[in-house]
This record gives sequence, C-alpha cells and structure tokens, in this order.
Amino acid sequence: MFNYDKKRALLYVYSGAGGVDAQDWASMLLRMYQRFAQRKGWGFTIVHQSFGEQKGIKNASCEITGDGAYDILKGEGGVHRLVRISPFSAKSLRHTSFALVEILPEIIPQEVKINQSDLRFDTFRSSGPGGQNVNKLETAVRVTHIPTGIAVAIQSERSQAQNKEKAVQILYSRLAKKMEEAKVKELSELKSETAPGGIEWGSQIRSYVLHPYQMVKDHRTGIKSPQPDKVLEGDLEKFLAAESGHQ
Repeated sequence: MFNYDKKRALLYVYSGAGGVDAQDWASMLLRMYQRFAQRKGWGFTIVHQSFGEQKGIKNASCEITGDGAYDILKGEGGVHRLVRISPFSAKSLRHTSFALVEILPEIIPQEVKINQSDLRFDTFRSSGPGGQNVNKLETAVRVTHIPTGIAVAIQSERSQAQNKEKAVQILYSRLAKKMEEAKVKELSELKSETAPGGIEWGSQIRSYVLHPYQMVKDHRTGIKSPQPDKVLEGDLEKFLAAESGHQ
C-alpha cells in the first residue's frame, strides 16, 4: 500500500507492568538495540525520551538508519519480559517486568493525506533523567492527530522548527502503519487510538531470565541463548535470523 524506506526504521520502547523495574527494563532494551545498531554500523538517534523515577524510561522513540534496517528488525515488535532479582528491592526479591517494542518503517509523507486542521502542536522543554529540564527554551514538540489521538513527540533537534518537521514526518509513518493494520485506504476510516496496552503476562514474544537461571527464549521460534548478558549487549543475530524465517 505504501512505499517504505527499507534503510530506515523507527523504534519505540514502552515500559509496561512492573513499575520502576519496568522502566529500568525499557532502558535496558533501548541500550540493547543501540548496541546492535553499533555492531551493524548503523546510525541510531534517540529522538525523544520520557524518563521515569530512577533514570529508567517510561517510553522512548528512535531512528535507526542502515542497510535493510526495517526488514531486519521488524520481527522485534511485541512484548519483552524480564525476570531478575530486582536492584530496587531492599529484600532482593525476584521481579518480573514487561516492556513493549514497536518497529515502524519510515514512509514518503506525500502518500498519506492529512488535513492540517486535524493536527495539534504543543511545545515543551526537553527533559532529562529525574525530570530536570535540559533546555531553557521550549524547543521540544508534540504533534497530535486529533481524530485518532496518535501523537509523536520529538526533542532531539536543536530548534523548534526542526523538531516540528521531524515530528510530522514520524507521524506520517505511524498513521500509515495503523492504516495498513486496520486495512483501510482513507485516513478518515481510522478509529481513535488508545495508549499501548497488553504489556503484561501472556502476550510476550521473548523472555529474558537472569534468575534463578540464565536464559533468553523467543516464544515464537523456540530459539534460546544461555548468555543473556551477550544478548543484552546487542548479540541478536540468531534471534533475528530465526524471526526472518518465521515471518
């Protein structure tokens, strides 16, 4: 339906059930994909982060640029589960955390017809870990497609105009993907969207167990690794190869 740029992928990570541990888990996943991109020699740019209480993240969005980036990573979308001894537990209790990964391709903006009056723009100051503002000016931009509620926030560029342009560009990709998933041809046919849900038990695509044993298992392909430390450092090749054959 749409022409995708196969060299560019949009990565979203959302913390799910698990509180502070889930926010830390989301930041670990973000780092894992950043390490994988480095191994591939790809570009990796964090365009927005919403930070949690303990330097973890509530959500983050990134741009990944490299040969075949979208085709290689598209199978990573889904819920990822972590089991470990919580570093935030005074009693060193075992804790299960969830995070959602979403992978989208970038598209040619002209392929989606958006009524500009359907867009709402909000500006705010970029924030860092702990909630402190890292910019005195309101250069960060959030654009919301009012009919569907789909929103994109960008804070990576230096100027408000650049962030606005980038936010609109990524919004086109999100809307195009939603149109394909809903099997509709017109944007007006899309229904209102709610926040990402189902980030919990029963819906995970991969589990990362650090305690009481060490194992990473993909629940779709059955591929396992007894070295989660290496996987979390970006060693994803065998999982991605199996996903490619499974799709």
